[in-house]
Parts: sequence; structure tokens; C-alpha cells
Amino acid sequence: MPRPFALLAVLAAAMLWGTTGTIQSFLPDSREPLVVGAVRLWVGAASLVLLALAPPAARRSFRQVPRGPLLLAGGFIGLYNLLFFAAVTRAGVGIGTAITIGSAPLWVALYEAAYLRLRPSPRKLAGQALSVLGACLLVLSGQSEGVQPLGLLLALGAGLSYATYSLASSAMSGAAPSTTIAASTFTLAALLTTPVFFLVPFAWALEGTAPATLLLLGVLSTGVAYALYTWGLKTVAASTAVTLALAEPFTAWLLATFLVGEPATALKLTGAALLLVGLYVVTTEKRAEGL
Repeated sequence: MPRPFALLAVLAAAMLWGTTGTIQSFLPDSREPLVVGAVRLWVGAASLVLLALAPPAARRSFRQVPRGPLLLAGGFIGLYNLLFFAAVTRAGVGIGTAITIGSAPLWVALYEAAYLRLRPSPRKLAGQALSVLGACLLVLSGQSEGVQPLGLLLALGAGLSYATYSLASSAMSGAAPSTTIAASTFTLAALLTTPVFFLVPFAWALEGTAPATLLLLGVLSTGVAYALYTWGLKTVAASTAVTLALAEPFTAWLLATFLVGEPATALKLTGAALLLVGLYVVTTEKRAEGL
């Protein structure tokens, strides 16, 4: 597909991920983060399977999905959901999110440099650095009280898991339609996180408006978002896609500012500006893919 459409697909996915916090605010205070993550995966997997079963070509392609990359992608995206929620519990939302989203592009860059011998151009490297810095400024609260060292390690593990998922999905991109790849990946991830329902209370998820909210969370910010992201990975390199995914905190900040009424501080405005400049540099770098 034309590269601009692939870039827009990845950016749209990141913007849908950015709605997660706003949607979750409608869940009861008694919600369990691990259950939210597991339900997201199950609902997302179901919606992706429906998408994959609609076109005959995608329906016939499930056997073409490579098993090795599929196990990596499914296992690590499931692990990412659990590690991320555990990280923000122990390190705080701001620091946990900053380390997770900030480390993912670095993990991908290290892999591509060490194993694929791909070296980003100085311009792309500068754009990635600006994007990471801007995203961190957007999500950091400036408070480090109550941060546990384990939480920092869990956040690094979440970033590594997301990076591994992106690389594995990119490796499968030419083997089958993107909806088939995404459906297979998230079905495996959902199955792997099933034990959460036996270990953590989930009765709250069946009460009031929680089922409808979780359905919206799973279909919109998981199913549709990852369908777009996987589609974009057919053309966009994993290192670029992971960087563009930093548009997620920008979207979350916009929603928090204009819908929730959160004050737009100078620090966050600076972060938003740096993030937008960095994403512009990355998306307009012709040598960004290294292909």
C-alpha cells in the first residue's frame, strides 16, 4: 500500500489507544487492572476474528500464519498487557507509562542495529529522540513518591514486550492478510491471559454499565486499533511504527484537557510540541525504513 496510508493507519491506531484512559474512567473504582487487560484482549480478539472471517481470502489464510512469529507476537502482547498494568500500580501511572512507551523504540532500535544491521539516519534518530522526550513530558507527573524499583523493571519489561510484539508482527506481514495475523495473535494472547479470571475477582465487570464500557474498550481501542496497526506494519518498519505509537499519550492528553478539564501546564504543552515535531520528522524521513 502507499506509505502515507500505512503511516496514517499506525497513527490512527495510536489515537484509538489514547482513548483507553478516558473510557476506563467510566468503569467502577473497584475495577481490577489485570481483569481490564484480560477482558480487553478477549473482546479485541473476538472482534478481530469477526473481521478476519468476513473476507474469503482472509478466512482461508489462517494456516499461512507462521507459527514461530505468531507465538512470539501473541505471547508478548499478552505479557505486555499484564506487565504494564502491574508496572503502573507499583511505579505510578506517569513514570510507569513514560518508561514503557519511551523504552519500546529503543528496544526496537537495538534489535535492528544488532541483528538486522539497520542504522537509522541522523534525522530519524533526532525525530525519535524528540518524540520520546515529548511523550515522557506529557505523561510524567513530576512526583516519584511511592515508586518501587520492581515497578521500574516491570515497565522496562512491558516496553520490551511491546517492541517484541511489533517486530514479530512485522515479520509475519507478508505471510497472510493483516486481519488474519491480528486475529491469530490476539486469540493466542487472550488464551494465555485466561488464568487472570481464576486469580483476580471480576464480579464488578458484570455489573451496571461495566460490560458496555469493557465492550467499547475491547472493540475500539483494541480490536480496531490493532487491526489498523497490523495493517500499517505491512509497509512501515517496526522502528517507525513504535515511534508513531507515541501519539497515544498525545491523544490521551487532548482528551484529558478538553473533556475532563485537566489544566494544560507549560510542561505538558512543551511535551506536546516536541512530540508533534518528532513525529513529523520521523514520518517525513525518506530513509526511515532502511529498506
